[in-house]
Amino acid sequence: MRTIYKNNPIATVIRNYINKKSGKVTTARDEIQRRFFGLDWKDQKKILAAFLDAGQADRNWAYSRLLDLWDASFEAKVHELWETYHEERCAWVIIRHFPVDFIRNNVNTFNEGRDYYFICRRLVADADFVIDKNRLSKTDYLMALACGERQISSDEATDILFSIVQDVCFSWNPSIELPRSYIPIRSRMMAASDFTNISIALYYLEKIGREDVVSAFRMWERDVQADVSSSEMYQSLTRQSLSDYYYMEKLAVIVQKCLYYALPVKYKTMTDEEYNNKE
Repeated sequence: MRTIYKNNPIATVIRNYINKKSGKVTTARDEIQRRFFGLDWKDQKKILAAFLDAGQADRNWAYSRLLDLWDASFEAKVHELWETYHEERCAWVIIRHFPVDFIRNNVNTFNEGRDYYFICRRLVADADFVIDKNRLSKTDYLMALACGERQISSDEATDILFSIVQDVCFSWNPSIELPRSYIPIRSRMMAASDFTNISIALYYLEKIGREDVVSAFRMWERDVQADVSSSEMYQSLTRQSLSDYYYMEKLAVIVQKCLYYALPVKYKTMTDEEYNNKE
């Protein structure tokens, strides 16, 4: 049975929320949040301003709405809150909406999560902006390059791609490196590009014009698939009666090992025997 709400005039609800002595702050907050997206913009602006003047939980709610409902009239208030609290969600709003010059002059003040990646998205069109790839994951670096239609050398692209393969080789559980939607098809051999970050890297390398690197990798990938197919580890796996889930887990480990064995020497950090015996 669906719940039927009796809506109060929104001006009254906002007053009850702002008046901390009304005894109705919590119920007013709940009603505002429930009704927010159905309100006129003038009422939404009043609500956002009120929430920005409230506690952290309510400020965070307002920041999340401002990501998509930005208005320049909030810039001064958001700037003031940033200088006071340096809250993560406030940074998201600033990085997405503040003038590019402000972002450029304050790059080093944003250090949470993927802040720097989104800064790169804002600034990458400026040819003078130098991307610090040490502040990015390998895939975020490639995504930032693609966003700005920038290019890298074949050698750098190859190094990035095989360093991502190396990461998969040293994952404690390679099956978690696969997409959640991955379903093993037993008539098709699992490939390096089935692993999420490798697939992302290949996609963005093509976007930045490094088809040569992708093509060479595809050939290497097919060789690894052949190595897996002919391995005793795989032959033994096919003789076991396993659910798709456990088959996928065990196959991912076999593919992980074969990926390492097939890595070009420059990307290996231990011998194959050491790798095979690692804990």
